[in-house]
Amino acid sequence: MAESQNVEYKESWRDEYLKWVCGFANAQGGSIYIGLNDNGEVVGVADCKKLLEDIPNKIKDTMGIISDVNCLDKNGKQYIQIIVNPSSYPISYHGEYHYRSGSTKQQLRGSALTEFLVRKTGYRWDAVPIDNVSAADLDIESFEIFRREAIRTERMTRKDLECTNEELCNKLGLIVDGKLKRAAVLLFYRNPQRFFTGCYVKIGKFGIGSDLQYQDVVEGSLILIADRVVELIYLKYLKASISYDKEIRVETYPYAREAVREAVYNALIHCKWEDGIPIQIRIEEEFMYISNACVFPSDWTTENLMKTHNSRPYNPDLANTFFRAGYIESWGRGIQKICEECDLIGAKIPEYSILGDDITVKFAAVTNSKDFNRTNDVRKEKSVNIKVLELITAQTDISLSEIADRIGVSYKTVQRAVADLKSIGVIERIGGRRKGYWKVKEESE
Repeated sequence: MAESQNVEYKESWRDEYLKWVCGFANAQGGSIYIGLNDNGEVVGVADCKKLLEDIPNKIKDTMGIISDVNCLDKNGKQYIQIIVNPSSYPISYHGEYHYRSGSTKQQLRGSALTEFLVRKTGYRWDAVPIDNVSAADLDIESFEIFRREAIRTERMTRKDLECTNEELCNKLGLIVDGKLKRAAVLLFYRNPQRFFTGCYVKIGKFGIGSDLQYQDVVEGSLILIADRVVELIYLKYLKASISYDKEIRVETYPYAREAVREAVYNALIHCKWEDGIPIQIRIEEEFMYISNACVFPSDWTTENLMKTHNSRPYNPDLANTFFRAGYIESWGRGIQKICEECDLIGAKIPEYSILGDDITVKFAAVTNSKDFNRTNDVRKEKSVNIKVLELITAQTDISLSEIADRIGVSYKTVQRAVADLKSIGVIERIGGRRKGYWKVKEESE
């Protein structure tokens, strides 16, 4: 039998093999055989009785675990079997964490060690309580945005949200032992960089190679960033192909908006913020790259990432709040949605790549407007604009907020629809914001 995930052969005993015991305990467990060569052939050991006493004691003294150690015999040759059970908590050997992977032993460092400790202890980085900040210090606007989106997407009811900000944090699981978790500060504190360096999003427009043409830094709470960053990308960094279908203005962008939105939100909630590295969005003529620091699950690859998989967020408290706001799903369908949205406009499926502790998603632009599959985008634009026009026609003093609530879209989506209808002369605003009203032009009726 060859060496495998659960089997290791050693011809003689050395104390450094305690690292292999550590590796098996931290993984799936297994057996180490002393007195066998690499082919699994018994060569025997001369001091079997002494090893039966020494090895168990050394394992217990250095790692605090108990392993069964047996003396076996084959063809008159004695050899040792060390049976290591998998541990439910992290095991270290002189402060080092080792892990059995395949037929090799690895010492865990950096992000791999972080992910291992998190998996074993169940205590996530974003769940750690933080001192010197209270619910009263959190940002009012961020809570307003959250409440608006949670109601719009029906992830929470108005009754659920009729509470103080501190009570809302409690409902979202963002308070532990009377203290705010790191997740609460990231989500709702106006300047989270006070506590976590690099908590922002960088956007850059590039020409050829390193030619940086212009850039923006989007700062604030993660709720504020989520509310603003995608809009900024589409208003400032991308050019749309404009056409009209009767009174309906159709904007066709080279990148699927909902796909980019999903990718940005994924980066915000999965980012390894403790590394102090901001999310970076590089926009070129033909490609867009969205990158963030990450701890990639050890049993995932970029290939199976594109397949159906469970939701395993690195920051569960961040993910839960984004879910309650309606920003993300909770079933691990984010990448599937991204691919579907790209397919709707005729774009290629995005590519994911891992380099060190960074994950990058690469979107390819649809550069030839004739090749766009715009059916879905046209339908969405028509649906929103027509519904807005119908509501304004029926109630000329209706506010944009009321329209957004009635048709179940964001306030900014209504703003865009109204701007479209005004630009083609369908409606006109008479008077101010509070006492004014909408006038629907006769030719549009």
